[in-house]
Amino acid sequence: MRPQDPFIGRDILNGSFQILQKIGSGGMGAVYKALQREMNRMVGVKILHPKLANRKDLVSRFRREARAMSQLTHPNTVKVFLYGELDDGSLYIIMEFLEGKNLNQTVRAEGPFAMDRALPILIQVCGALDEAHRAGIIHRDLKPENIFLVQSGGVRDFPKVLDFGLAKVGERQMRPGSVILTQEGMVFGTPEFMSPEQAQGKALTPSSDVYSLAVILYEVLTGKLPFDAKSAMDYIQLHVTGKPVALNARVPGKTFPPLLERVIDRALAKRPEDRFVTAADFASAMQQVLGGALELPPRLAGPTAGELPTMQLKPMRVEALAMAAAPKAAVEAGPTPSGPSGASGPTPLLAPPRPPAEARLAAAKTSLALLVAIALGFMLIGVGLAVVLMRFVMR
Repeated sequence: MRPQDPFIGRDILNGSFQILQKIGSGGMGAVYKALQREMNRMVGVKILHPKLANRKDLVSRFRREARAMSQLTHPNTVKVFLYGELDDGSLYIIMEFLEGKNLNQTVRAEGPFAMDRALPILIQVCGALDEAHRAGIIHRDLKPENIFLVQSGGVRDFPKVLDFGLAKVGERQMRPGSVILTQEGMVFGTPEFMSPEQAQGKALTPSSDVYSLAVILYEVLTGKLPFDAKSAMDYIQLHVTGKPVALNARVPGKTFPPLLERVIDRALAKRPEDRFVTAADFASAMQQVLGGALELPPRLAGPTAGELPTMQLKPMRVEALAMAAAPKAAVEAGPTPSGPSGASGPTPLLAPPRPPAEARLAAAKTSLALLVAIALGFMLIGVGLAVVLMRFVMR
């Protein structure tokens, strides 16, 4: 018989909250349903495992999650009411209580979503992330399990973004004594959903979260991930070097609008600068797809193959993965030039560039001045010869 959880039935914070039952647990702690007596409402209480209280790195991570989440007010981010330390040294976060299922559970139970159901969910998630990014917070562990679907005000599929435990925060979110959990070259996150730069332990930007969201959207639409892999290391390597399976080739008999495929392809670009710059831009692109657009407006379209710098069309090496077990690999950075048939062909020779108009005008002025000088020179020579001849005749 399993021992009773010591927190169940316990009153905390001077009796303000009564813990009723456990609703989830993980490597760092457990989440409980609790009654807030004065407000007569249910709340969620996340408590760090007491045995981890002496781990400064984990304690710092727990506090960072609480601070990060408490600063966010977007309706699609789970609300944090309080955080601190209990009398026995256990750390806690008190947040809104959510009833529903996470995105992973919902897709497994109901199957892949239709496009007009999936895109509005991800658009709302982008709104929550855009607020976080503007506050200097990058989530870094986006996955279907961290997107919870609830009903709010009669609205179905109202997403809540959870678990900023791996969030990367800026200096303004740090406090004296905080432990910096992630250093250059260290890899944290969920392998199936991490961006190429995260898989290599590189610096992250908001577009890193955009990449993870694109993987989530791909799975929600197809029930499958963009890569076929058997292990975490396989996923990490494929994020860095592999080409995703085309969206319209993933599920036999199921097709999507070409623009949606292009939007996802751009969000899954290997280089951060080739993706949508912000979560808001990704949301706008998905909204264009929902509206039936055939092309994105120029602001969202990004570079095309013909606009990429020549240097991007050459093979280049990528550095070894940050995790020691990952092998080295080489990738082609960008598409090769192609002819009308789509087959690779020779690059056409280009005519020498014409000089700009200003240069041509300057050259013309120089030539005219030279002709005038030559003419004056001949005139002077003629006058001199005439004078000499006149003197000779007068003698």
